[in-house]
Amino acid sequence: QVQLVESGGGLVQTGGSLRLSCAASGSIFTINRMGWYRQAPGAQRELVADITRGGSTNYADSVKGRFTISRDKAQNTVYLQMNSLKPEDTAVYYCTADVIGRVRDYWGQGTQVTVSS
Repeated sequence: QVQLVESGGGLVQTGGSLRLSCAASGSIFTINRMGWYRQAPGAQRELVADITRGGSTNYADSVKGRFTISRDKAQNTVYLQMNSLKPEDTAVYYCTADVIGRVRDYWGQGTQVTVSS
């Protein structure tokens, strides 16, 4: 089983920055894609950003130019650098991993990000 552990969430003011990290561990595996989703109270879970093993990235329109996703393949770790944070970024952020040979993606437990105004 693959375990994902997120860290780096917290409380910041509008315009501040946070850097989220997600480390994958467990039995030997190869991850094709890792990503970040978020879910705000009363809202649907949405994709924030993802990155393939080859480094191709994808971002939600709402975070383009402010967030940057990166990945350390050797350590199976994905990062999300969040700058110019806004109150609407407040949500629980979840890390996901698409493991080669596995039908279902793996999800972390989530980390809370709160942006105050």
